[in-house]
Amino acid sequence: MPLPTALPAPAPGWSLDAEVAVVGSGIAGLTVALRCAAAGLRTVIVTKARLDDGSTRWAQGGIAAALGEGDTPAQHLDDTLVAGVGLCDEAAVTALVTEAPDAVRRLIGLGARFDTAEDGALSLTREGGHHRRRIAHAGGDATGAEVSRALVAAVRAAGIETVENALALDLLKDADGHTAGVTLHVMGEGRHDGVGAVRAPAVVLATGGLGQVFSATTNPAVSTGDGVALALRAGAEVSDLEFVQFHPTSLWLGPDAEGQQPLVSEAVRGEGAYLVDRADGTGTRFLLGQHELAELAPRDIVAKAITRRMHELGADHMYLDARHFGADMWARRFPTILAACRAHGIDPVTEPIPIAPAAHYASGGVRTDLSGRTTVPGLYACGETACTGVHGANRLASNSLLEGLVFAGRIATAITSSPLPRAAAPVTAPPAPGPALLPPEARTAVQRVMTRGAGVLRSADSLAEAARALDALALDDDRKPAEPGADTWETANLHLVARVLVTAALHRTETRGCHWREDHPERDDARWRRHLVATLGRDPAGAALSLGTTRTTAFPPTAHPATGGDRQRDSHQGDPTP
Repeated sequence: MPLPTALPAPAPGWSLDAEVAVVGSGIAGLTVALRCAAAGLRTVIVTKARLDDGSTRWAQGGIAAALGEGDTPAQHLDDTLVAGVGLCDEAAVTALVTEAPDAVRRLIGLGARFDTAEDGALSLTREGGHHRRRIAHAGGDATGAEVSRALVAAVRAAGIETVENALALDLLKDADGHTAGVTLHVMGEGRHDGVGAVRAPAVVLATGGLGQVFSATTNPAVSTGDGVALALRAGAEVSDLEFVQFHPTSLWLGPDAEGQQPLVSEAVRGEGAYLVDRADGTGTRFLLGQHELAELAPRDIVAKAITRRMHELGADHMYLDARHFGADMWARRFPTILAACRAHGIDPVTEPIPIAPAAHYASGGVRTDLSGRTTVPGLYACGETACTGVHGANRLASNSLLEGLVFAGRIATAITSSPLPRAAAPVTAPPAPGPALLPPEARTAVQRVMTRGAGVLRSADSLAEAARALDALALDDDRKPAEPGADTWETANLHLVARVLVTAALHRTETRGCHWREDHPERDDARWRRHLVATLGRDPAGAALSLGTTRTTAFPPTAHPATGGDRQRDSHQGDPTP
């Protein structure tokens, strides 16, 4: 089916000039902005809600880095590669783990206050997939909130211009196809109201994840895949979108709960909590014997085990038992989780916590090189929006904040190390869009289709049905035309990302990492130790999705992405089938 190459929107009624436009205000976006501004570049931050409303402040676990006695980046590398199930780019992971300790220290230098032991050393804990205690945390289980606080304070102290309540719409390019800025829609921002533009030769996408494409997610409401959708419409490559990590332990709120679900951090299992299938004292620890790390196995293994056990018992949730922690440890180590559980009528001090998997983290995203460059000149991506090659088929716990931190620094270095092009050629507007906008109420329909057909359990039948249902939503001739606006633009982004995700998941006929095909339960290295790369064609009437494969995640370091490189690719037009 045809897919949009631009969002229908009025022409920009106002504009700002900058050298760097950063879209997003989590750890990745704010770090890029601070580094670029410190280098003297005119930097503007565009954020969808308030400056601290992204996914970063919801992160509970912490930041992984080889900071403890006896730990090394090489050990961190090994754990990350194992979790990625053969699809990590080793050069990207090496950069991540090698630069991790200094990146955390710089964050502390900006004012982030991490928990410490009595001797003043960082208090490090352990999470799933890690063989060492290497997770630095703050406020017990409020690491993201503390990191966000410190970075927001630094941004405000630096006087960096910020446009809040702004939904990024589409990329602007000059006559040569180079990035020239981004269009956005602002609600209630005074002098910046309605559709406008930030004109800049460098645009950094740091818009977070796409969890809201599913009915139940740990992601906030703003995580609607905007950066990935914008990049696709701009002609950038998107890789590995089928690998969506479902967090094994979100707080189960009932069979009809939708939207953002409270997260019960993996750190709870890291401190000794265990999973059982009943709450009456007769429950079985069903992870024992399934992996050497039991409850601390990588997230895909734990989520699969939970889902499989739920199916076996006909149950809609399992239980996380941490009663043995005692009241003092719960209050000291996990105050945020304790409060969230009690707010929903569960006291983890005296009873097991009902849990179920929920969409959590996208390991794929906008394909970048080791400096965050995409295949569109001047367009960069970092954080969860990007596919740097670090995560492969499954993210290792607490590598996400770290990735945002490290690769944001690499982007800033790339941008500041050479002169930026100046606006010379006239800026061209995005091409005319194709298919009509979906109404806002279609958002729920998209989410239910995705949960039913492309959730933890997938098959050719379920994915094909999801594709048909998504196409039917877009091709419904009986519905009234939807008016352009924030709700309809968000729904369009979700639909586009969902359609690409389903296509990739249907094409990958194996089980690997967090992609679990019931009809292809085994990993197939001979055929599928490679990446699926999606692009949209440039037909203004509605682009066809093109899906290809490549054996490498990052671009060759000596070749700019816009000029290609010696990548080995097999291309498939349209909606590929197995």
